[in-house]
Amino acid sequence: MNPLRSRRRAFTLIELLVVIAIIALLAAILFPVFLTARGKARQTVCASNLRQIGLSITMYTQDYDGLYPHAVDPSDRGDPSGWNRFPEFAAAIPQIGFLHEVLQSYIKSPQVFACPADVGFSVVDFSGVRLDAFPSSHEKYGTSYYYRTEIAARHARESSIETPTLINMLFDGAGHWHGTLIPMAQRYNTLFVDGHVKNLSRSQIDQAWMTPLHAGDTSGSP
Repeated sequence: MNPLRSRRRAFTLIELLVVIAIIALLAAILFPVFLTARGKARQTVCASNLRQIGLSITMYTQDYDGLYPHAVDPSDRGDPSGWNRFPEFAAAIPQIGFLHEVLQSYIKSPQVFACPADVGFSVVDFSGVRLDAFPSSHEKYGTSYYYRTEIAARHARESSIETPTLINMLFDGAGHWHGTLIPMAQRYNTLFVDGHVKNLSRSQIDQAWMTPLHAGDTSGSP
C-alpha cells in the first residue's frame, strides 16, 4: 500500500473540525424546530382536554340549576388564607373537593386532567403561593389545570356571569409549560366560562383575571 495515498484518504484535523461545525450548526437550526413541533402537539392535546372538561362543567351546571362547580384547586389547599375575604369559604377549603373530584362522574377518564406538557412548578404564577407540584402537578395532585376559585367562592351561576366570553375558568398550572425560553414568555391554554378554549399570553390571561364575574366585583385573584 502506498503510504502517501493512504494519507490523502484520511481526514485532516481542519476537515474534521469543519464537519463537526456543520453538524452543530444543523442541530442548532433543527432542534428548536423539533421542540416547537412537539410543543404545538402538546398544546393541541392540552386544549382538547380543556374542551372536554368544559363539556363536563356544562353537564354539571345542568344538574345543579346553573350553579358552577363548588370546588377548589391545589393552590387553594396550599394557602387557604388567600381567601380570607370569604371567611366561610376559606374555612371550608380543606373539606371542599378538587375540581377533578367534583366532576368525576361527568368525566370519561381522569387522564383528561393531565396536560402532556406538565413538568410541575414550585410557585403558583398568579398568587405567588409556594407549592410543591413535582414531578408534575397531575402526578402530585391529580390535575394539571387550575380553577378560578372565585367562581365557587361567590356561588356563581350561568345566569349571573355577565361576560362569559372574557372570564377565565380553568387554565394551565404554569405558564412555562407552553411558553418559550428565548425570548422568555409564559403562555396558558385557558378554558373560558362560555366553553371556548384559547392559548393566551401572560398579559391576556391577566386581563381575563381582572374581568369581574359580576358588575361591581373586584379582581378574581385571591
